[in-house]
Amino acid sequence: MIEKDILVIYPEIVSTQIALYKGTNMLFLKNIKHKSQDLNEFLTVIDQLKFRTDVIMNELQDNDAELDDIEYVVGRGGSIKPTNAGVYEVNERMLFDLKNGTEGLLYTNLGGLIAYEIAQKIKAVPILADPVSVDEMDDIARISGHPLIKRKSIFHSLNQKFFARKYAKAQNRKYEELNLIMVTVGMEGISVAAHRKGRVIDVNNAYDGDGPFSVRRTGSLPVGDLLALAFSGKYKHSELVTMLTMEGGYAAYLGTGELNEINALMAAGEEKALFISDACAYQVSKEIGAMWAVLEGEVDAIILTGNIFHSERFLSNVRKRVGKLADFALYPSINDIEALAENAFLVMKGELKIQEY
Repeated sequence: MIEKDILVIYPEIVSTQIALYKGTNMLFLKNIKHKSQDLNEFLTVIDQLKFRTDVIMNELQDNDAELDDIEYVVGRGGSIKPTNAGVYEVNERMLFDLKNGTEGLLYTNLGGLIAYEIAQKIKAVPILADPVSVDEMDDIARISGHPLIKRKSIFHSLNQKFFARKYAKAQNRKYEELNLIMVTVGMEGISVAAHRKGRVIDVNNAYDGDGPFSVRRTGSLPVGDLLALAFSGKYKHSELVTMLTMEGGYAAYLGTGELNEINALMAAGEEKALFISDACAYQVSKEIGAMWAVLEGEVDAIILTGNIFHSERFLSNVRKRVGKLADFALYPSINDIEALAENAFLVMKGELKIQEY
């Protein structure tokens, strides 16, 4: 097999990461930081599409990237309709949903849109892999408590599937043979999921739904008190959404959602910062316990991913509460860039098929 190149597009709130791979070998990695004044010129996230695309193309050309050698452009999976796990070509139906926010207008939606724009320019194939809307939940897990509301599957599917396969390979097992509790502690949210024999049968909604609070998200809130806020007349709907998804968690309690500032507070021994971090570990542990019950106690491993697990304090707080439930496996990183590239490479090798959205 002649290995062609893979371009990875990973948009974040104020930056865009790009990486160029030949097979599984990274040739180039760049984190492009966008100036606030540039982004503030756009009314919506989707309006940034041309700006970010042009910046990426200029960066590739400045680094003498061989654009003709790129076969797949793989973007970060945004909020699209519920799908099975796997790789999808960015088609007209997906473009519509990403642009119009059919399932939510998030900055991650730019991943597929940018991938499509660049792929059209260089005659490559635009794809997504394991988007956040991967939905394999058992029907019983969808029950919320009222028929007008269903629980949703919105989580770090790319991260979890990647590390689940990595763990299985290290055990000389197949992912589809294992029962795993996967924990992803990210900047924007925290996912805790029950993986049974290759399917995520239950997981918290890590965007605006439930589960542990994170650096910027509130996670589960007491419903009655949230209703009181909603009808207090003090907040618009959009302001409450921002509060839940961008201004909650550590940011609300400590007055900052910047990780370096939070880490500095904790390093200085600031009691409130330490207490809030302990509370986050406490909630993560509770969610792990819930997924242990979902899997009926038949758990091969509890897999912890995310940079937070470099913190011995956070890790020990989780370990002391749920360490007796199953063996721990620790991957203290996210590695979404590598995960996207790996999915594209498996398509290139013929081991994964591109699905239609």
